[in-house]
Amino acid sequence: MGTGRVAVLLFLTTALLQALLAPPAEGLVRIPLKKRPADGNGGLHDARRRGFLGSSNNDVAAAALNKAEAEEEGDIVALKNYLNAQYYGEIGIGTPQQRFTVIFDTGSSNLWVPSSKCYLSMACYFHERYKASQSNSYKKNGKPASIRYGTGAISGYFSLDSVKIGDVVDFIEATREPGITFMVAKFDGILGLGFKEISVGAAVPVWYNMVKQGLVDDPVFSFWFNRHAGEGQGGEIVFGGIDPNHYNGNHTYVPVTRKGYWQFDMGDVLIGGKSTGFCASGCAAIADSGTSLLTGPTAIITQINEKIGAAGVVSQECKAVVSQYGQRVIDQLLAETQPSKICSSVGLCTFDGAHGVSSAGIRSVVDDEAGESNGLFNEAMCNACETAVVWIQNQLAQNQTQDLVLQYINQLCERLPSPMGQSSVDCNRVASMPDIAFTIGGRKFTLKPEQYILKEGEGPAAQCISGFTAMDIPPPRGPLWILGDIFMGAYHTVFDYGNLKVGFAEAA
Repeated sequence: MGTGRVAVLLFLTTALLQALLAPPAEGLVRIPLKKRPADGNGGLHDARRRGFLGSSNNDVAAAALNKAEAEEEGDIVALKNYLNAQYYGEIGIGTPQQRFTVIFDTGSSNLWVPSSKCYLSMACYFHERYKASQSNSYKKNGKPASIRYGTGAISGYFSLDSVKIGDVVDFIEATREPGITFMVAKFDGILGLGFKEISVGAAVPVWYNMVKQGLVDDPVFSFWFNRHAGEGQGGEIVFGGIDPNHYNGNHTYVPVTRKGYWQFDMGDVLIGGKSTGFCASGCAAIADSGTSLLTGPTAIITQINEKIGAAGVVSQECKAVVSQYGQRVIDQLLAETQPSKICSSVGLCTFDGAHGVSSAGIRSVVDDEAGESNGLFNEAMCNACETAVVWIQNQLAQNQTQDLVLQYINQLCERLPSPMGQSSVDCNRVASMPDIAFTIGGRKFTLKPEQYILKEGEGPAAQCISGFTAMDIPPPRGPLWILGDIFMGAYHTVFDYGNLKVGFAEAA
């Protein structure tokens, strides 16, 4: 979400959680999800967090499914689906209960809802607000808190009250929610399902308390998103188990490599069956229910843009690198120079790949005055060079001639992802677009065009948007992919807290 403040945040530090819709004795909590359609603004955490409407941080969808087998395994929350972009479900806070719709977000760890003391933010007037004075179980905390998401921010203070997925919980009453991100959102607040390592104020996440209090049989929760907006239940989140009706085949599990987010290792990304090269030696990935789209390194997203005809932006720095240094890069790759050292050897990056070497050395007063702009230019040239090396290396591996390699790389320089967020595509070309596959746990997880293209409207008025956005995270935390609702909609996702692993299987 973007930046801004929030209405009184209720950061709930769950203590005693009751079951959502199913009795605790069943060991399962089901939450139906509602789904809101995409409107071109990605999700809560969507990589550029350009506004909101696809968001997560991310969106929750669902409507409770009455399946006997699953009822015996855990608690289930039905989700609502808004245009395949926002998925949200309902919880209750206080005694008597005050109902709120929230996004169940695996990309954050706090619970917050708007406060009745949120007076200055318009967003609060469009949503339900928590009224502490009307709850018999409310306990004052008052500790200040603020959270910044990809497409928005909130601020407020902690309060303590019972939650319908549990009992006593520390949550944030949001008193400020600046901007339009939360104003146009279909949900009232966010319930984080990430690890405590990223919890603001060290608040104990709701999920931790559900496990501690024995409200679920197994320390596992799973997401099923219905990607057919307007058709039936939006989706479902099951706490304490897995609903076999939500997936086909078997899950492929990978270990969590870094607690905080649900992060794991991912391998190569293929476009139409061909390697993009960038993640062949490994990338990190996060399964994030709060992000609507798929976010990845610019080097790969640009290749995808070129193949699907997505509108992009022209990078003059990229073109300059190709025209002035392209042949030298090719020569060094053919000479088996280590790719990570090429840009520094041609003078565009320092050895750490962070700054242009031209910014080093003796500086004059004039240099100091122009230092900031020069630094930005040098960094842009360095980034363009590093991206070009990835592209050239991949093309040479496919035995392309040097002339064709440089021609293709120059074309990619005109397809860089828009810094404003998503890119539009021609709806008439969707059927001819390539499959995009992700390698996870040694298995290929394929997305077809109709799964990664968001379409709104029908006929001549239809608009289509690429489900891919770019964001570059440098080592050691990156390169990083954020697999949001587009991926989780195609693949049923299991978050195994007890064994610290994430599993994916074809969604039913």
